[in-house]
Amino acid sequence: MTFSAPAPAPASVLSETVPSETVPSETVPSEPANGPSEDRARLREQAQAQLQALAGPAAELRADQWRAIEALVVDRRRALVVQRTGWGKSAVYFVATALLRARGAGPTVIISPLLALMRNQIAAAEQAGIRAATINSTNLEDWSATYAAVNRGELDVLLLSPERLNNPEFRDQVLPRLAASCGLLVVDEAHCISDWGHDFRPDFRRLRTLLPQLPDGIPVLATTATANSRVVADVAEVLGLGSPATGTEPATGTEPATGTEPATGTEPATGTEPATDQPEGSHGRRTEQVLVLRGSLDRESLQLGVLSLPSSAHRLAWLADQLGSLTGSGIIYTLTVAAAHEVAGYLRERGHPVAAYSGQTEQTERLAAEDDLINNRVKALVATSALGMGFDKPDLGFVIHFGAPASVIAYYQQVGRAGRRLDRAPVILLPGPEDQAVWDYFASVGFPGPGQVRQALEVLGSSPQPMSTAALETRIELSRARLETMLKVLDVDGAVQRVKGGWVATGQPWHYDAERYARLNEVRRAEQQAMRAYLRLDSCRMRYLRTQLDDPATEDCGRCDNCGGLTLTGSAPEAAVAEAQASLHRPGVVLEPRRQWPAAMPSLGVQVRGRIAAAESAEPGRAIARFTDLGYGNRIRAVLADSTPDGPVPSELIAASIPVLAAWDWQSRPAAVISVGSLRRPLLVADLAGQLSRIGRLADLGGVKHVGQSATGRSNSAQRLKACWDGYRLPARLSDQLAGDHRGAPVLLVDDFCDTGWTITVVARLLRAAGAGPVYPFVLGQTG
Repeated sequence: MTFSAPAPAPASVLSETVPSETVPSETVPSEPANGPSEDRARLREQAQAQLQALAGPAAELRADQWRAIEALVVDRRRALVVQRTGWGKSAVYFVATALLRARGAGPTVIISPLLALMRNQIAAAEQAGIRAATINSTNLEDWSATYAAVNRGELDVLLLSPERLNNPEFRDQVLPRLAASCGLLVVDEAHCISDWGHDFRPDFRRLRTLLPQLPDGIPVLATTATANSRVVADVAEVLGLGSPATGTEPATGTEPATGTEPATGTEPATGTEPATDQPEGSHGRRTEQVLVLRGSLDRESLQLGVLSLPSSAHRLAWLADQLGSLTGSGIIYTLTVAAAHEVAGYLRERGHPVAAYSGQTEQTERLAAEDDLINNRVKALVATSALGMGFDKPDLGFVIHFGAPASVIAYYQQVGRAGRRLDRAPVILLPGPEDQAVWDYFASVGFPGPGQVRQALEVLGSSPQPMSTAALETRIELSRARLETMLKVLDVDGAVQRVKGGWVATGQPWHYDAERYARLNEVRRAEQQAMRAYLRLDSCRMRYLRTQLDDPATEDCGRCDNCGGLTLTGSAPEAAVAEAQASLHRPGVVLEPRRQWPAAMPSLGVQVRGRIAAAESAEPGRAIARFTDLGYGNRIRAVLADSTPDGPVPSELIAASIPVLAAWDWQSRPAAVISVGSLRRPLLVADLAGQLSRIGRLADLGGVKHVGQSATGRSNSAQRLKACWDGYRLPARLSDQLAGDHRGAPVLLVDDFCDTGWTITVVARLLRAAGAGPVYPFVLGQTG
């Protein structure tokens, strides 16, 4: 497959609507560095015509937008545009596309992580006369036709997901030809490049190898709506754009920071002078000189507020009581998938038309939910951060956070969805006691330590053939997600390569930059501290957020709860609080049994493979709650914390167990209780089993003995299964009972918590082999 010289675009190529009423723009220089000024004036008239063809005769191309377009089309420069949501960043690259295509340039290639935005942009492009298509994991059947259309010059815009950049076939066969034929490269949501930031996407790092493949004179544009100085520097470095020599070019006439210490500890911009070296000739480039346009991040419609309430029940009751009074439809963000479903379920019980939305929601359901919100068929989507970048609803009436994000950058990115074309949009944060635990979890899954990285390189280096991620998982103690992310980073750094059939080591030396990752950890801690300070703030919230984003403001916004523009009542009816309390403390979570053995277990000396036989499997079990649940989750997490001494089960958790057991729809009621041997909490597990046997009048058969080491901390399925495979034995008395009086009897298997489920799977297999009937697991908490 080849790419030939593309045909020019049709004369009319349009872009998204860009409101003319915005913050003041900078003055356009009277004498451009390159080309006659009259030629640039004529080009600006053409750009203005392209915008008006879409937005109507009243639309005006602002000076800051023109500055970016001019740099791309005339000077063929590389530019980074940091502008707030709704500013019109896509207008820049669509207008630039039209001008470049009319001059015979190849198609624009847009790399974006946002499938929803791709759909929106393609739909808008079709109405505007732009010929656009996308290549991503959801449209495999269209790829051949799309490649052919690019080859024939029939496409003006090709949108790619960043994951395509690391697909071996695409990377080796398609990408070089595509890079050679494109006329403009756009990197959307470029903050995702920032290492292990709030939206880090390792596939974006492949751009580091793509950029050198571009012919001289191909302009590059990176865009983002939310970035402080550290993120701007990260984006410039990873993209190979270089870094601004003396500061940034303020796109709106605002002064950059000159002495404010950002929360991340990075140096603020120190001057207003732009980089002065221009490209050599109309097609050359000097990549060390980057046009960085940073505008004000103030959103004049947002009314920021924080409401700290005594408990999760108060938060839920307040939300249910106030939701109907909010104008329009909006988004309620939660920190976890479990919380999204809990909050959505309760709000629906109270009569509010809402839906849960997360990364675990099926694609068709996600599309339907987005469409329902866009068309105001629901009051709100209760969503995790999976609903964020690229969701386009200009009249989104409000954003509420049921729990605080760990970063003010992430927070501002999410609240930026609201009020793009409204005069006022309330943005309310309801912090919770579980927030820190969620922050700690996500902070713990950063880049792996040097030992794990070296181990991965050694395993790949000693393998005579490519190894799949599943095979590597049996040799390296990392979760599947962390392992894949680590491999992608090593791939971009040249230490490994993804090929057909898996991964191989390249043999190139690789240095673990411990100092770099230590700095990233410090940044993460600083961002958490900045978020805590925001929650306690008694001054202007917008001014604080802008300062944290290195966009300092000198005046208060006049719109937030501290400035007097938003009044939040902290009360909810007592009856509503009691109802919410009852809902949150409605115990019971289903534990689905493991159905399949992990791949490649024989290589670890465990001779199992394929599906787990029904005669060896546990039945669906129950937990009182997930660790992340808003009701019992906090209590269970505290009881099972490493710092909590072992001891009897608290009475309230025993009380919570009773309705779970009473509502269990088991096919045959258990006749006996067996506990799982525990090295960490032997007293708690034995006490739980003993109390349940007395309450349920079940025979207490004692416990399975734990003879191995603790498997806690093993972070993927294969390693966890290996660690507990030979770790349990049935005492002789228990074996005799299961082979005698209790042969075939249903059994309640009791443990403290369930993580991966492999301990329960292994113990249930032993019990079934010894003669037990159905095995029903019961635990206090589930980690997922």
